[in-house]
Amino acid sequence: MAAVAQCVWGALRSRSPLLSLTLRTSPRLLCVATQQKSTGQNLEEDQGQSHNEQKAEPTAAERMLTEEKAKLEEQLKEVTDKYKRALADAENVRQRSQKLVEEAKLYGIQSFCKDLLEVADILEKATESVPKEEIKDENPHLKSLYEGLVMTEVQIQKVFKKHGLLRLNPVGAKFDPYEHEALFHAPMEGKEPGTIALVSKIGYKLHGRTLRPALVGVVKDA
Repeated sequence: MAAVAQCVWGALRSRSPLLSLTLRTSPRLLCVATQQKSTGQNLEEDQGQSHNEQKAEPTAAERMLTEEKAKLEEQLKEVTDKYKRALADAENVRQRSQKLVEEAKLYGIQSFCKDLLEVADILEKATESVPKEEIKDENPHLKSLYEGLVMTEVQIQKVFKKHGLLRLNPVGAKFDPYEHEALFHAPMEGKEPGTIALVSKIGYKLHGRTLRPALVGVVKDA
């Protein structure tokens, strides 16, 4: 410290005679100033080092907040995932319910239509059983009865068509197990094997779905 004071003293003395005179009268003042400056620098260094240590080592409260933040983020992720799954499940349920409602509208009359098919079959057999040669003006009662049966049959087929119920009369068509029921298989000349040669009972489809398969005879190889 004495060497530092002497160096400062020499420098100031060479630069300013007046300042040299002042310092000669107050050498203790120069030493005190030098000590305060050194002490201030040491204090700043200690504060900077303490500040760096505080930055490097987080406190217990900061560690607790960091852990709590990580837990909350994980919980948010789980809740978001569950929410998305719930939305997807709800949409699937809605689509299935809508499909069931639409099918109920289309096929709710299925059992009623099956019962009416028997009525249509009876009308068809009744009209077919009337001898055509007997339908004459000389026999007005039979003629009127036959015409009434025919009109009733035509009208009931119109009602069936209006509600999506269509006839299946597949003579000459390829056998389809989803629409036809084979009663027998027999070889027939001039007929392609696998085709339908005879329809014993008319089939029906309701909105594209087979309500009653047609009872048919199928051609087979000789």
